Amino acid sequence: MSTQTSIEWTEMTWNPVVGCTKVSPGCKHCYAENMARRLQAMGTPGYENGFRLSLRPEKLQEPLQRKKPTIYFVNSMSDLFHEQVPDTYIDQVFAVIHQASQHTFQILTKRAERLADYFSQRTPPANAWLGVSVEDREYGVPRIDCLRGINAAIRFLSAEPLLEDLGELNLTDIHWVIVGGGSGAKARPMKQEWVDNIHRQCDAFGAAFFFKQWGGWGSDGVKRSKKANGRLLKGQTWDEIPLLTLA
Repeated sequence: MSTQTSIEWTEMTWNPVVGCTKVSPGCKHCYAENMARRLQAMGTPGYENGFRLSLRPEKLQEPLQRKKPTIYFVNSMSDLFHEQVPDTYIDQVFAVIHQASQHTFQILTKRAERLADYFSQRTPPANAWLGVSVEDREYGVPRIDCLRGINAAIRFLSAEPLLEDLGELNLTDIHWVIVGGGSGAKARPMKQEWVDNIHRQCDAFGAAFFFKQWGGWGSDGVKRSKKANGRLLKGQTWDEIPLLTLA
């Protein structure tokens, strides 16, 4: 079944694809890769191949079996727009999303060019929020232009793990920005001024701002557990989210 999650900006995860390959610095120390290897070692069904990309058609119908309006993250354990996922399979995923109109689906990818190419001849369902990862200037920031040209109900950015200051951004037609530091033993530090720069620009462009976590390094530059560092930015949590229109 789909899985309840501790990810702060969603409610459940749906993984009709698992496994991935690295394409940019944000992929280093991938939490999903580590988790997939643990699940493989535990003999969990669906993870027989570890983190090697695998389609899981048996998972496709899961959102249709849940009546309660729910926010789904697609995929927490892969990238739906990975080059090894056929367009015909992506079509099946979006057919389910269209059918499950009571739910909201948050699709996040690092393959922004393929995302834009796929939707150049298709219209995203109204309940599909499309997002790209923006972890740095070289790889992440160019993805924003790919996303902006897609006629999605909600377009969002995930700056997690945020690896450097992103400079001046064009957030025109971007509705939501999630920011967070990496976690785990090999997490890389995130500086508060990098976060403040994004927050300032969200305010200027009218984009909702969600601060997910400090991760493995606190605002004071001290390495601690993710839980110890918490989610406070300037003394408060920032949980802004675009207006939901769930049926």
